[in-house]
Amino acid sequence: MTRSPQYWLMKSEPDAFSIDDLKRKGQEPWDGVRNYQARNFMRDGMRVGDKVFFYHSNCAEPGIVGIAEVATDAYPDPSQFDPKSNYFDAASSRDNPRWMLVEVKFVKKLKHTITLKALQAEPALADMPLVRKGNRLSVMPVGAAEWRHILTME
Repeated sequence: MTRSPQYWLMKSEPDAFSIDDLKRKGQEPWDGVRNYQARNFMRDGMRVGDKVFFYHSNCAEPGIVGIAEVATDAYPDPSQFDPKSNYFDAASSRDNPRWMLVEVKFVKKLKHTITLKALQAEPALADMPLVRKGNRLSVMPVGAAEWRHILTME
């Protein structure tokens, strides 16, 4: 039995990695995630073909700027093993890796940013984790109805 595609939102600071960077590269490992819940979403929930809202965070106008797709199943994030990396984790080993990643591929850049303020103003999105106070996760699920609603906001 085939599983229906799931929907996700992944945050990146545009100064570190933007939707334009993903467009230029085509596909990229989503490395550096160091939150267990976000890791679990990638490891246990994401599958090839799942759709992703690409969200710019920690910038003048945070919001959804594009769409990507999960291109690989989760695998160990190599940055955890590199002592020169900002994401190095001395407690992680190749035999028992702590951190995982998926690769995402570019689908499209939105015509305009769907801002966090616009998302928060939508009653249909009131239960979405992104719009709730204090949610700092860089990877989070998006419900199918939320996904469809957000697409109408472009």
